[in-house]
Amino acid sequence: MTTPSAHPALADLPGALLADAEPLLGRLEAVGFAARLEQNLPDVAAALSRLYGDDVAPGFVARLARVALAALAERPAPLRELDRRREIDRDWFQHHSAVGYVTYVDRFSGTLAELPARLDYLQELGVSYLHLMPLLRPRPGENDGGYAVQDYRDVDPRLGTMADLEAVAAALRDRDMSLCIDLVLNHTAREHAWAQGWLVGDPAYADFYTAFPDRSMPDAYEATIAEVFPDRAPGSFTWVDEARGGAGGWVWTTFWQYQWDLNYANPAVFEAMLETVLWLANRGVEIFRMDAVPFMWKRMGTSCLNQPEVHLLIQALHGLVQTAAPATVFKAEAIVSPEDLVPYLGGHDRYRPECELAYHNQLMVMLWSSLATKDATLAVQSLRRMRVIPTSASWVTYARCHDDIGWAVSDVDAAAVGWDAFRHRRFLNRFFSGNYPGSYARGALFQENPATGDARISGSAASLCGIEAALESGDPVALELAVRRLVLLHAVTYGFGGVPLLYMGDELALRNDARYLADPALADDNRWMHRPWMDWDAAALRRVQGTLEADVFNWMRRLAAARAATEALHAGGEAAVVGVDDTRVLAWWRRHPRSGTFVGLANFGEEPAAVQIERLKGALPAAARPDRLVQLLGTEPDLTVRNGWVQLPSLGFAWLVEP
Repeated sequence: MTTPSAHPALADLPGALLADAEPLLGRLEAVGFAARLEQNLPDVAAALSRLYGDDVAPGFVARLARVALAALAERPAPLRELDRRREIDRDWFQHHSAVGYVTYVDRFSGTLAELPARLDYLQELGVSYLHLMPLLRPRPGENDGGYAVQDYRDVDPRLGTMADLEAVAAALRDRDMSLCIDLVLNHTAREHAWAQGWLVGDPAYADFYTAFPDRSMPDAYEATIAEVFPDRAPGSFTWVDEARGGAGGWVWTTFWQYQWDLNYANPAVFEAMLETVLWLANRGVEIFRMDAVPFMWKRMGTSCLNQPEVHLLIQALHGLVQTAAPATVFKAEAIVSPEDLVPYLGGHDRYRPECELAYHNQLMVMLWSSLATKDATLAVQSLRRMRVIPTSASWVTYARCHDDIGWAVSDVDAAAVGWDAFRHRRFLNRFFSGNYPGSYARGALFQENPATGDARISGSAASLCGIEAALESGDPVALELAVRRLVLLHAVTYGFGGVPLLYMGDELALRNDARYLADPALADDNRWMHRPWMDWDAAALRRVQGTLEADVFNWMRRLAAARAATEALHAGGEAAVVGVDDTRVLAWWRRHPRSGTFVGLANFGEEPAAVQIERLKGALPAAARPDRLVQLLGTEPDLTVRNGWVQLPSLGFAWLVEP
C-alpha cells in the first residue's frame, strides 16, 4: 500500500502497519484498518505538517497511527460490528428517520443505571440518538454546568460509573439508538491530572497550558478578544500563584477562572486528546459534541476564534478517529457567524472532512425572531444567504437547547430588509423577557451588559411561546395560540432538513422551573430555569386525551413519524429557502435523488396567510412536479386552496410532498 498524496516519508506507513495489525486483529480487520489509514492519511499528514512542521510531522503521524491501531485492538466486538455497518451505511446519521433527544441524566432519569428503563418513552418519540449533557467527572463545586472536566475517563459520581455509561450505550444500540456526549476540547478543570502535572513541573505535561509572568502579553491579547462572561468572569486570564513552577503566572482562562485553556501548539496535547476520544469511543460513544472548538488556537491581534489551525486540528483528529472507530461522528459546538460556521462541516475551498454535524444556530435564532415580529422576512434573507454545506455533512436543527439564546442577527441581513440590527436585538430581548407591550413570553435576560445594551435570553420553549402566561391567565384562546407557536417551531426544525433535536420537556410543554433558585450553586445562573427536572407525572398525561401534555406530545410523535416516512428529508439532499408573496410565511423545499420534492410552509402570523401556487412552482427544482403536491402533515387536516392560493391558518404549517 502507498499513499502518494501524503508526506513522502509516510508513503509506506499503511503497509507497514498492516503487518503489525494482522497479529492483533486478524487479516480482514487489519486490511480494513490499513485501508482506512490510507484513505485518511493525506488529510491527517497535511494538517499536522502545517500545525507542527514538516520536520516533526512524519514521526508524529506514525506514532498517532499506532495510537489508533492500539485503540482498535482494544475495541469491543459489538463496536467493531457497528463499524462494519457504518462503513457501508456511510450516511447513517443523515437518515430521514433520525431524531435526537437532549437531556441531563439526573434531571431525566436520576442516574445512568435508571436510564435504560426510560428508553420506551424515547422510542415513542421516534428518537434515534440520545445526547446526554455533561456527565464526565467535573471539578467539585462550581463547574460551569459540568463543562469544567476533572477526568475525561470517569463519570460524575452523582450519576453513576463508567460501567453504567457503557451499559446505557449498549442498551441504546440494542434499539438502534446512538449515544452522544459532550467532549470539552478547549479546556480542562484546573483539578485535571494534566493541569496538576503542569503545575508541579512534570515534564510529561510541560506546555500543556499557557501562562505569562506579567500582564504585558495578556493585555495585548485581550485588546482584541471579546469577553465570554463579562459580568462574572471578565478578561481571558487568571492569576495562579503556583503556575510556572511556583513563580506564579497569568493562565489563559477563556471562560471561568477554574477552566484552563489547553495549549494545542504543543503536539503532546493533541496526542492526549486523541487518546481520550478513542478511549471514550471504545466505551460506546458514537457522537461527540465537540465543545468550544472555535477557541482552540490563539493568535495575537485576532479574536482568537475560528483560527485556521482550529480546522487543521479537527481535520487531523477526525481522520485518526475514523481510522480506528469509523462508527463515530463529530458534532461541532460552534456558535459563530454563518460564514465562520460552514468550515466546521468541511466546507473549505477544497473539501476537508471535519465534523459531520453542526448546530444550525442561525435557524434557531430566526425562528424566535419570526415569532416575535410575526414576520419571516429576516429569516428568508438570512437563511438564503448561508453557504451550501457539503452533502456528507448535516445541520442539527433545534428550537431550544440547554443554553441561552444569543441574537445572532447580522448587520448585513438586517440592513438588507431595512432593519437596524442593534435595535432589533434590543427588541428581541425586551420581547422575550416580557418587557415589551403585548409580549406573551416569560423569559429572563442573561448576561446583560448595561454599557453596551447587549444581553441574551433564558427561558423554556413553552414559556417563551406563551404557554406559561396563558395558563396563568386561564385564557384558552391564548393557550391554543401558544401551543401552535411551539408546534410551529418544531414543524420547521423537523422538516427543514438536517437532524432535528428535541430538548427534554419540550414534548410536554414543560415551563420554566424556578427550583434552581434554591440551590446556591445554581442560583446565579438563570439558564437553569430552562433546564427543568423531568415531570413524570406530566409525562403520564400524554396518554390522557385533551390535556396539554397529550396535545404537544402527539404532535412531536406525528412530526417524527411523518419525517421518517419522507425520504426527501434525508439530510444529504438538496434544499433551498423560497421567497413568497406573504412576508409572514417561511417556505422551503428539499429533494433527494431517490425521492420527489418536499415543500414546507410556516405561517408566523397570528392571522391566516396565503401563498400563491404559481410563485411556489417557479421556485421549485426543475425536476419537481408541483401539480402533484399533496399535504403530508399540517396544522389543519387539509390545505385550503382558493383561486390559485394556498391558505395557511394562524401560526399554522403544512408539509407537502410528491406522492
